[in-house]
Amino acid sequence: MKSRLAKAQHAFVKLKPVMSSSKYNTKTKQRIFKSNVLSVLLYGSETWKVTKAICHSLDVFQTRCLRRIFKIYWPNTISNEELLARSCLKPVSIEIQQRRWRWLGHILRMPSSSPPKIALKWTPEGKRSHGRPKETWCHTIERERKKEWTWSSMEKMAQDRSKWRTLTSA
Repeated sequence: MKSRLAKAQHAFVKLKPVMSSSKYNTKTKQRIFKSNVLSVLLYGSETWKVTKAICHSLDVFQTRCLRRIFKIYWPNTISNEELLARSCLKPVSIEIQQRRWRWLGHILRMPSSSPPKIALKWTPEGKRSHGRPKETWCHTIERERKKEWTWSSMEKMAQDRSKWRTLTSA
């Protein structure tokens, strides 16, 4: 995740002449940001294990870039919610969550012999080391899922793609 953030930062810095130029309107700058920076940042994000700290750093990066695009500097400030509303973008953390759930639906529709589905249900043998449990992709899914959903019910729901899309996009 840190390398993705660094690559996205590098992509944004490379676009500094475009972002600071008055030739382009903010709508064009937003489209360039979304296609060239956010796509670099979110590449492979479906498979990331995500903690609150990671989500916070990603959201901070996004709002910092948007403030530069909209030329909102101190002491002129607006809230992050208003900034995202102006840009018509969702927070990156929510985008990652939606991608993760889309990927989970894809895995749940796979045959049971496929490697991703086997890895999803696999539990390692032996004892874990002392200390705080490591955050894993499955732990992230467990934390985000609704209480009434079991793995078997989610597998049944995933078979209907349109239903899965509406359940997980909310």
